[in-house]
Amino acid sequence: MNYKEIAKETIGHLYKAHTSIRKSGIDEKLIVLAELRVSQINGCAYCCSYHAKELFNFGIEQDTINQLPGWKHTHLFDIKQKLVLEWAEAITYNNDWKNIKERLLQHFTEREIVELTSSIALMSALNKLRITLAAKE
Repeated sequence: MNYKEIAKETIGHLYKAHTSIRKSGIDEKLIVLAELRVSQINGCAYCCSYHAKELFNFGIEQDTINQLPGWKHTHLFDIKQKLVLEWAEAITYNNDWKNIKERLLQHFTEREIVELTSSIALMSALNKLRITLAAKE
């Protein structure tokens, strides 16, 4: 189903929100890292491939990208990246976000947290649209 064409205005607003988040001033690599992790959790193969390529194009080593599903068990990610990944998982799984929010405030502005949270929620929605409505590749 060509959902992007069928609901052009609605889907267009979602992509405009995505563009706005990317231009918000938060480190774009952190946004893409969250988008990739959310896409992995939701099982969107297209989005996983897309965001993995984005991270690679931002200069993230392929080995680091490959180890993302096991991020808790590696030293490859810095404190901000780990917080972003932890936040992405907490929001996507809808659990234990209150403890993480306090730690986020030590490293991110309120605006960055709002943009990051919006990105995570939006990516989940975009994953679900693609998984359920897009033609299988």
